[in-house]
Amino acid sequence: MPTNCDFGWKAPDFTLQNADGEAFTMSDHLGEKGLLVMFVCNHCPYYVQAIASSLATDKKLLMSEGIQVLAVMSNNYQMFEEDSPENMKRFAQKYHFDFPYLVDQSQKIGQQYNAVCTPDFFGFNAQGELQYRGRFDNKGMGEASSRVPELVNAMQMIAATGRGPEQQIPSMGCSIKWRE
Repeated sequence: MPTNCDFGWKAPDFTLQNADGEAFTMSDHLGEKGLLVMFVCNHCPYYVQAIASSLATDKKLLMSEGIQVLAVMSNNYQMFEEDSPENMKRFAQKYHFDFPYLVDQSQKIGQQYNAVCTPDFFGFNAQGELQYRGRFDNKGMGEASSRVPELVNAMQMIAATGRGPEQQIPSMGCSIKWRE
């Protein structure tokens, strides 16, 4: 489970490639409405697969409002073939990801961000300061009767005010699979 939000922590810049070898630089995506960097993977049935469709829909909404989105896959895909770049392409197509889905082959970016699980969400304001490190929504594994899109709400708040909500509930999911 991720630690609490370290408000104001500056996002380390990075350049990663998607599965097709196209490079994306984080600072190029840090727009005036902020940036969401999310650590996800393909194989996590516990949470990523369970929310993938909603994740794509929510990200489409955020992007339509000028909030930039980058997804990073830091898992050791030599150990988990389902997370390989080729399978990332299939996963992104299946769930209609229209945001960059990037390979962190060295796992350096996941470590710099202190990402611990998939999904792990980092919401930054226009200055690249962390304002959200919470969960996707209140549904968890189906416990809530009506969905509250906490990540969307937080990112909209950051876009409007530059600040995230004071109260945040950490994300849950499968642990990131690190190399030894």
